[in-house]
Amino acid sequence: MAQKKSNWKRRVVGLLLMYVLMFVGYQYYEKKVEERFRYEDMIHETNECLRVGDWKCAENNVRELLKSEPNDTNLQMHMAGILFEQERYKECINYVETLNFKHQDLDYLVKKSKALEQEMENLGVEKSMHFRLEFDGGPSKKDVMEALAVLEVAYDSISNLFDFLPENKMSLVLYQEKEYQGGTRPEWVAAVFDGKLRVPVNLMAYREVYRPVLFHELTHSFVRAMTHANVPCWMNEGIAQVVDGSHNDDPRPIGSYPSLKSLTEPFVNEPNTDKAKKLYWFAMRMVQELLWRDGGGADAFRNFAKCLQDLHELGTDGALKKHYGMTARDLLESVK
Repeated sequence: MAQKKSNWKRRVVGLLLMYVLMFVGYQYYEKKVEERFRYEDMIHETNECLRVGDWKCAENNVRELLKSEPNDTNLQMHMAGILFEQERYKECINYVETLNFKHQDLDYLVKKSKALEQEMENLGVEKSMHFRLEFDGGPSKKDVMEALAVLEVAYDSISNLFDFLPENKMSLVLYQEKEYQGGTRPEWVAAVFDGKLRVPVNLMAYREVYRPVLFHELTHSFVRAMTHANVPCWMNEGIAQVVDGSHNDDPRPIGSYPSLKSLTEPFVNEPNTDKAKKLYWFAMRMVQELLWRDGGGADAFRNFAKCLQDLHELGTDGALKKHYGMTARDLLESVK
């Protein structure tokens, strides 16, 4: 009888132990599932922060994610890019040097960071509410302040047009020496946006020229802030021309129509001035066609901004179909 009681007790203890282990295991599993959901939610939030250019949010999230996945090379590359986008170039270089892997994108960030760090040390600086203006060659105080004043007016106009306010301060380089023009480019290019607005200082002598140029390049800056997707060139250059308004009366170029492929790739790759003018004209007309379909007023520009923001998830044709019911090829055919 004593033996039976002992066996019964062992069975009870064994069952209790099994239930305890099952309970602990379930709790552990539930905790892991919950952590995984939190991790995935944070990744989604991080992607949103990256998409809209909220670098502080993105940095905080990526640092938190790296605590769980310290060797995730994708997260590490995002962190380097985030430091670069905030113009924390020395931090970007130092961070990349701590990583245990090589990648061409990281090499680019280091090279560009060193160049921009050197540029910031060499150039003079003036600041306004939304801009940091760097300059070389000692332009007159009048030119510098005029550029900042025009940019602030343009900033207010474009932010109202798109109903969008960029998260970060913007940079303009008013350059005299070619080493600050942002690399080699065709002679027909007056100014460029490569993360900074780069404008030759001699343009400031011609008010009727530099004002639309500043509006044009600032529009590119807004487009970049609104979406970190790969924006087709016709959309980017088209909306910039519509906003600067300096080519509204240009006649249709003669000759054959450009291909959709040539309108999608960077126009600065085209060395021929006449061909470049044709690409710009068709880009402007394609964007005008989209705006006219929405009536051409304030709502039309805001819908275009939403289309730009949807490029990240839907791609070019997906975003165009959602907002305008047509593909890029349909649009080009309608303009032809």
